[in-house]
Amino acid sequence: MSTIDESVTQIESLTLKAYELGLEYAPKLALAIITLLIGLWIISGIIKLTKVSMNKSKVDPTLIPFMASLVSWTLKVLLFISVASMIGVATTSFIAVLGAAGLAIGLALQGSLANFAGGVLVMIFKPYKVGDLIETQGHLGVVKEVQIFNTILLSPQSKRIIIPNGATSNGSVINYTVEGKIRVDLSVGVSYDSDLDKTKSVLMAVLESHDKVMKDPAPFVGVSEMADSSVNFAVRPHCLPEHYWDVYFDINEAMKKALDENAITIPFPQRDVHLIQS
Repeated sequence: MSTIDESVTQIESLTLKAYELGLEYAPKLALAIITLLIGLWIISGIIKLTKVSMNKSKVDPTLIPFMASLVSWTLKVLLFISVASMIGVATTSFIAVLGAAGLAIGLALQGSLANFAGGVLVMIFKPYKVGDLIETQGHLGVVKEVQIFNTILLSPQSKRIIIPNGATSNGSVINYTVEGKIRVDLSVGVSYDSDLDKTKSVLMAVLESHDKVMKDPAPFVGVSEMADSSVNFAVRPHCLPEHYWDVYFDINEAMKKALDENAITIPFPQRDVHLIQS
């Protein structure tokens, strides 16, 4: 009988403790559940608002889902930590572990994180976009893709160039497209006995007759140098960025033909040698 009585007493004691714990933690648990549900609902609203704001700001579509996901997970982690502390779970050590893990991951992936941050900056501030002709990190090409970690260029030689976004966001970028025009720098030399005014007129006629050379800004032709064997002319037409190579090659060919037709000589390098007999 004593054994049965002891068992009954233990059960009653455990029941009483469970009842006391229930009275103590039930309100906290209920409040935590309510906070969790309301918090998730608020986070959902914040994410929708973030997406709408980013769409109105014309942020790159590639960045929108990633940023929305990043904001969502950050807010959810903070919410779960807050809910755990409401129940009575010690979160100090948990936060310390998360901080140490974050530091270790950051040190291990600092190059990738720099490229990620650079990609975010490129997508937000848009120093260049897909289709732009740019020069950066010693490479010239058309932007084919702007990814989170890399920018993909297609060079004039049809080479695929992959450049980390950390380098482009921290380095210089020359954007040839953003102004809607680009100047083609050409040079041609004629002999010293050529008529400079006639030569200038002939070269200007070549520029004005080309359908891809812009009228505004007006093309320019002028003497740039008195070289050893020739008088050099600077030829400066403007065109659309996508017409750059067409204008470059067409104008070079047309200038040679026009100078030949007008009997204007393009000299070979030469030297005058004087022999003095003693």
